[in-house]
Amino acid sequence: MKKLLEQYAADYAAAQEGVNGKQDDPSSIHYPAVYVFIGDRIEEAIEPLIRNHDQKWDNSAGVMYFHLTSDVGVAAGNKAAFSPAYGMDTANPIIEPLSDRLTRYELPSLNQQDERSKALRPDVYQSFYEGTSSILGLNQALRKVSQQIANYGRLYSSFDRIHVSVITDAQDPFTILVPEITLLAGAIFGQSFKSVQTDLYVYVNEREDLPNYDYNRALGVAFLRELEDMQRADYSFAKPLLQTEEGISIPVKHQDAPLFDLVYVLSDKNERGITLPGGIRDNDEIICQISLLKNRQKKDQVHTPQWGEAYNNNAFKNNIRTETGRQGYVSAGFAKVKRPSESIALTVLYHFYRQLILRLNGSIDWGRNEKLQFFGLDAAGLAEQVATILPPVSKLEDMHGMMTHASSFQAVKNLTLREAEMALFGEGGELYFRDNYVLGTERHLAALRVDEQMESTVDRSMQQYPRVGFFHLAEWTDDTAEPGSLREVFRALIREHSAQLDTAKADLSLLYQERVQDQNFKRVPMMDKLNLRSFIHYLIDKVYALKLYILRMESELTLARRYEQALDRLHVKYREHTRQLEQVEDDLRSSALQSIRLADKYIGQNVFEYYERITAEIMLDLEARRGPDLFFEERYIGSPVHMLDPGVKALTERMIEVVRRDILPAAPFSQTFEEELLRRSNVTIEYANKQVLSKDEMFKQLYRTLEEHSSIHLRLFDYTQEHRYEEKYFFGDAKSEFMTYALDADQSSRIYKLGMVHENRRSGVEKLSLMGGFHLEDLLFYRNGRVMYETYMANDYVFHVVDSDQLPMLR
Repeated sequence: MKKLLEQYAADYAAAQEGVNGKQDDPSSIHYPAVYVFIGDRIEEAIEPLIRNHDQKWDNSAGVMYFHLTSDVGVAAGNKAAFSPAYGMDTANPIIEPLSDRLTRYELPSLNQQDERSKALRPDVYQSFYEGTSSILGLNQALRKVSQQIANYGRLYSSFDRIHVSVITDAQDPFTILVPEITLLAGAIFGQSFKSVQTDLYVYVNEREDLPNYDYNRALGVAFLRELEDMQRADYSFAKPLLQTEEGISIPVKHQDAPLFDLVYVLSDKNERGITLPGGIRDNDEIICQISLLKNRQKKDQVHTPQWGEAYNNNAFKNNIRTETGRQGYVSAGFAKVKRPSESIALTVLYHFYRQLILRLNGSIDWGRNEKLQFFGLDAAGLAEQVATILPPVSKLEDMHGMMTHASSFQAVKNLTLREAEMALFGEGGELYFRDNYVLGTERHLAALRVDEQMESTVDRSMQQYPRVGFFHLAEWTDDTAEPGSLREVFRALIREHSAQLDTAKADLSLLYQERVQDQNFKRVPMMDKLNLRSFIHYLIDKVYALKLYILRMESELTLARRYEQALDRLHVKYREHTRQLEQVEDDLRSSALQSIRLADKYIGQNVFEYYERITAEIMLDLEARRGPDLFFEERYIGSPVHMLDPGVKALTERMIEVVRRDILPAAPFSQTFEEELLRRSNVTIEYANKQVLSKDEMFKQLYRTLEEHSSIHLRLFDYTQEHRYEEKYFFGDAKSEFMTYALDADQSSRIYKLGMVHENRRSGVEKLSLMGGFHLEDLLFYRNGRVMYETYMANDYVFHVVDSDQLPMLR
């Protein structure tokens, strides 16, 4: 159920925005892009980034992903997240494409290394260079990626350049191979592209409660120290990394330039020290938006001044470089305000279901007899049922031809009716009545399937009265209901039948005691035989008609008592149904509220209240146009009596189908996010209330929300460090009122460059904050980890493959 609801909400959100968006145009990247993930620790960042690109970029199918990992990491289950989604090709143990877009390369012998080694990073380095197939396998893997990119060339506007994004975790021992992997990838991709632009994204974990905190922090500082060296203006590298299949090695060289175009450092905490809800995974959207900012296919041909300044990568690099030429690092923050589509979808589904329950549980102005008729339990219904069971009364006529013992009217006229019957028929009359009436009736009663018959009656009645639901049935069949309830009325009917039966039996007993001569039947003087025949007719018509009435009353009473037991069983069934329906309601409600809680407090306000009203209005409008029982037709939810027959999941799937088809496409769901938020913000405010939120006030709150949530994902020692340089970019519809407001806000006091990326989108607006110019010594991660790094070094731990004196000095 949970997965079903999550998928439904995600599908609706994707249908409103992103590649398949009904309201938003998707973005596109201009040049091909490849993402190179290095190390086991970066595993959890891969899938979110792929999904983000797939959701936002219409040419994401051509984006390639490469992951350098270890067989130790694979054995620990790192592939599990990808196997179901992308499949696995195990034909080659070294190169393992998990899809056409994601290729994983394993170092084949790392599983023999001891992770507690005092030289873990150098061990990784040595394993890479000493493995007989490591470098050749890596060449093959990267060439495969290059060929896959070429296969998707039609998706890009230009094939002159490729954007390579290297992503790693500073505390992963595989970072020691960052230069090798980066330059080998650049060399191979450079054979197909005129230029290769390479950026590095470094994740740093700043949480103090992680396992092996001290040692991992030392590993991170070791890599940052090497990174400082890689970004020197005179950095050089030369290693025989290119290899042919014949084993010929070709040097890969890099001379007198920083290794990376820009280095982005991203943490699991923001600059205020607050831990991000999703930890490191919260950085995937930042990487996606930075990539889009630097490599966007421009659909708007002209960038107008009203949109602020366009992003210029060279200008940004120059602004974060010191006068001495030292290149600064970059961090970023990202925020978005958008219609909370997932929350809306789940909330509408809940309220749709709630409206159905209200209709099924609404007040029905029925009297007690109408409720009995619904179950076929009223007196007329019971009599009609028994009438189909009893043999016809005409069979009594056959008793007139019964053989009598030789007698005369004179012989019986002074006898009682019982004595006269015995004198005339002996036990023949009783035997005839038993064989032709009593036994047949008992057989029919025994063969009667009361439960099936009652359910069939209820089914027919519910088809006739679709507003009667399980809640009514559970209440009406409840044995513990208050006096005057259906069950109490039915018991009164049973008592009434029982009293009538007792009266009839007493009347029969008294009748048998009466004398023949006192009875009122036609007599003819001197006609003994005629008078005897007339008495026999009277006896059968009077006594046996009363016996047949008693049999009918006994049968009705027996049937009523069996129906009462059937009502108990039906109540258990209906009560279970109501519990299931209530559980569905609880699940839908909790799912909606949980989604709302996860949304931003401001952006998610009044979702529950606003869409309760919207859903109810849409359903009433549909019923007004198509009929009051529309939602219980087969095209919708179907008959209430059968709504749970296929199970709770099937019911939920059917509701989702109806909501998608008939509720969510309605006009109130097609507003811009500003219009929707303004109406939703004021939904709980009365018309005459002067506290109604104005559009300008709403824009101010949106602007503040974006600013607060786009704080950079990194903790610095000094928030206003010397070389801090900032640029901020909005991603949204330039024609929207909020974008006009946002670009003008704080214009006079703004100390950062502000621009926007125009995209036709109605579902929301996003903000990317870039902050650069800081250096290694500005990072709290570095300052707190340096002492650990130095302490481990003093205790014979080795972190580098070169003498530490050859690396930049610790600052």
